[in-house]
Amino acid sequence: MTRTTLSPEAGTLPPGFAAAWRQLAGEHARALRAAGIVGGGLALVRGETILAATHYGLADRATRRPTDLHTIYHWASVTKTFTGMAVMQLRDRGRLHLDDPVVRYLPELRAVHDPFGSLETVTLRHLMTHSAGFRGPTWPWGGDQPWHPHEPATWSQLVAMFPYTTLHFAPGTKTSYSNLGIVFLGRIIEILTGDDYEVYIDKNLLRPLGMYASYFDHTPYHLLPHRSNNYEYIDGTLRENGLDFDTGITVSNGGLNASLADMARYVGFLLGATARQDVYEGVLRRSSLEEMWRPHYEHGRFGPYRESVGLTFFLMEKEGMRVIGHTGDQKGFRALLYVDPARQVGVLGTFNTETPRTKAVLFALREALFDRILPLFEPG
Repeated sequence: MTRTTLSPEAGTLPPGFAAAWRQLAGEHARALRAAGIVGGGLALVRGETILAATHYGLADRATRRPTDLHTIYHWASVTKTFTGMAVMQLRDRGRLHLDDPVVRYLPELRAVHDPFGSLETVTLRHLMTHSAGFRGPTWPWGGDQPWHPHEPATWSQLVAMFPYTTLHFAPGTKTSYSNLGIVFLGRIIEILTGDDYEVYIDKNLLRPLGMYASYFDHTPYHLLPHRSNNYEYIDGTLRENGLDFDTGITVSNGGLNASLADMARYVGFLLGATARQDVYEGVLRRSSLEEMWRPHYEHGRFGPYRESVGLTFFLMEKEGMRVIGHTGDQKGFRALLYVDPARQVGVLGTFNTETPRTKAVLFALREALFDRILPLFEPG
C-alpha cells in the first residue's frame, strides 16, 4: 500500500534524512489508513529533482490502480498562486497596476453594496491579499442537491448576484480568505489578454515550465490513465465522485490538475533552480516573485507558526524559519505546496479522499514536514 523511493542524489542529503523521511512516511500512511483515505502522494523537492517520494494506496479503487509520481491529482486552491503570477506578469508588462481599482476592469461590480464607501477603493492588491472585504465562497447558496452545478458556470451568474452582495469590512483594514476575489482576478486576466484563463495559464506558465501533464477541469484523453478518482464519505459510506468535474467560472480560484512530477517543476521555478534561470526569468522576474512573498496582513497563528498573507501566497514563520506556499481542498481532494527559499527545498502533499479527519491529517502532515524534515537542511 505504501511505496517510498529516494533519488540517487539522496546520498548528498543531510545525515539522518532517509531515516526521518521513512519514519514520517510510515506515520503519514498510518494516519491516512486510519482516516479512510484511498490514496495520496508526498514528495520532497530540491531544484526540480524529487529527492524523496512516498505513494500511498490507490488512484482508483475500481481498477485497483496504484498512485505514483505521474498520478494526476486536483490541486484546488494552490491554483490561486498561478493566478497571482499571471497578474504579476501583466503588471510587469505594463498592462495593469496592483493599486488599480477593480471596477476599472469589472464595472459590473459597482452593483455590489459597499457600506464603507465606494467600490472604487477596492484594488487588485486587495483581491490578491484577501483584504477587499468580499465573502469567502463563490456561490453562497445551494450545493445540497445532486443536480446543482459544482460551481457557477458563467460570469453572468456571478454578475446576477452582485446586487445581493455586500462587502463585510472596509477594504484594506484586515484580511479574510475570499475565493470570490480570486475569481475576479481570473476574469480580469481574460479581459486584458483576450484568452480564456485556462489558455493564458497554459501558454504563459505551464508550457514554459514544462508542465505538460497539467491542465484545468476535464482530463485530456491521453492523460486519463493517470487521473486520480476522488472520494467522499456521505452518511458514513465512501462514494466516488468520478474522475472529472468542472470548476466553471471559478477555474482561476481552484481548477488545476497536475501530477507530483509536474508540480516538482513548479517548485523548481519557485526556488529559482539555476539550471533553468533564463526560462524562469522569462516567466516572471525573480524580484516580482519575491514581491509576492512579502507579508501584507497577519492571517493567524497555527501552533508556533505565524501565518501571514502575501500576494496570493501565504507565509508560515517561526523562529527565523520562513516557508511559503498554499493549501487546497475541493471535492475529495486535499493538497499542500510549500517552499523554503533559504534551504532551497520544497514539499508537496496530496490525497484524494474527503473524510471527517482529512483536514486534521493534512495539517498534521504540514507541521511534521516543517518541524522534522525541513530543519534537516542548512540554510544557504
